[in-house]
Amino acid sequence: MEWFDESLYPEFDVDTLVVPDSLGAQIDFVSRVCGAWDFGILPLPETLAELRKFEWRDAIDRCALLASPTYHLLRRWHDLPQCPFLGTVPAYIANDPYLEYV
Repeated sequence: MEWFDESLYPEFDVDTLVVPDSLGAQIDFVSRVCGAWDFGILPLPETLAELRKFEWRDAIDRCALLASPTYHLLRRWHDLPQCPFLGTVPAYIANDPYLEYV
């Protein structure tokens, strides 16, 4: 499978990896793609094409990574209802008066 990015699973031996075929495995894959992309590691074009398929809609809907900009983009691509974006500033420092100096 050209779309399956094995580098998203550094804790597994490449020979033991299987393509996500259950809802839980798909949710895990979506969360790994979002996490990597949010930190600037772009997915393969084939991976993006795969995630845009209807078969991934339910996994994307259930993933619920509300602080991930990538997750909200995937939701938009699948015409899913908007969810609240929690932003990238952790809640415990959002009201810190010294945050503007960081």
